[in-house]
Amino acid sequence: MPRSTDASQELLPGTLDLLILKTLSRGPLHGYGIAQHLLAVSAEVLQVGEGSLYPALQRLLGKEWVDAEWGLTDTGRRARIYRLTPAGRTQLAVETGKFTRMVGAIQAVLTA
Repeated sequence: MPRSTDASQELLPGTLDLLILKTLSRGPLHGYGIAQHLLAVSAEVLQVGEGSLYPALQRLLGKEWVDAEWGLTDTGRRARIYRLTPAGRTQLAVETGKFTRMVGAIQAVLTA
């Protein structure tokens, strides 16, 4: 099955933020690690490119839902490591609720 070059273009608005917050709820990661986690967990459906991922991370930093510091990856490369903040954890619950309601509404239309 061919992969899209950037599946985030097909996501509902706000979904990428939700996916990043959920990924970071598992623990701190660098951007590439976030992208790889989304790719692996989604069976390679969600291929999020740098052009979508890093602006989203900057947006989340601006909202103070995540914070970041420079650190080393598992391979010893220098990278920004992102962590979920307490405000981000609260927002994750809010966004999860919104997404669940939206999916339920779409499902209702599809099955009507």
